[in-house]
Amino acid sequence: MTAPIHHTSRPRHTAGHEAGDPIRGAARGGSGVLGGKRGVLQQVWRQLPFFVWLIALWMLLWGQFTVLAFVTGLIAAVAVTRVFRLPPVELSGRVNIWYGAIFVVSFLSAVVRGSLTVAAQVLDFRHQPGTAIIAVPVRIDDDLIMTHTAITASLIPGSLIVDADRDRRILYLHVIGVRNAEDVEAQRQAVLGWERRIVMAVGSRAQVAAVTSRAGTSGAAAATDTGSGGAP
Repeated sequence: MTAPIHHTSRPRHTAGHEAGDPIRGAARGGSGVLGGKRGVLQQVWRQLPFFVWLIALWMLLWGQFTVLAFVTGLIAAVAVTRVFRLPPVELSGRVNIWYGAIFVVSFLSAVVRGSLTVAAQVLDFRHQPGTAIIAVPVRIDDDLIMTHTAITASLIPGSLIVDADRDRRILYLHVIGVRNAEDVEAQRQAVLGWERRIVMAVGSRAQVAAVTSRAGTSGAAAATDTGSGGAP
């Protein structure tokens, strides 16, 4: 019967042990404090577009572009990003200035057109504007793109997001000014047009390829150009 063999060895200094040692850490890769600052700066830089979007969204919701609205939006953005433990937002790292400008101009035009359309429907006592709740299956499986699409559709007068099914990638909107199936489909394609604009502006290359390849079959390209309906 053989006796058990006991292995004795000196403890190895792994990277994890050296990382905890400030002297060895500084000797190998610099100060741990500097590394921590770089990590914080990188995290802030990645979250900066989302942070700016929250401030802009706050000002749009209040309808005020003043210093007070900016300061309160800044406080709200800090509270949302720091106080509440939200999952990190993965950005694509791609921003197209041209398509971003197209989105802004199209959005402002749609807001004005939607406001005039809703006002005309309210003042027309001869006809009651038809209403409906429609389901819009979005094409991109991305939380940020889906959220931007929902917010954009809600900010335009005449439509409002009432529910979102994340698992099946479906947005549910309450819209006014619909009278038949053609109007419903026009509203649906208009929302998909907004999704396409957002992807072209800030989506990844794979997402851009997905929306452009499906544009011909789904009719999203036509909805993007015309922007028809109360929720373009």
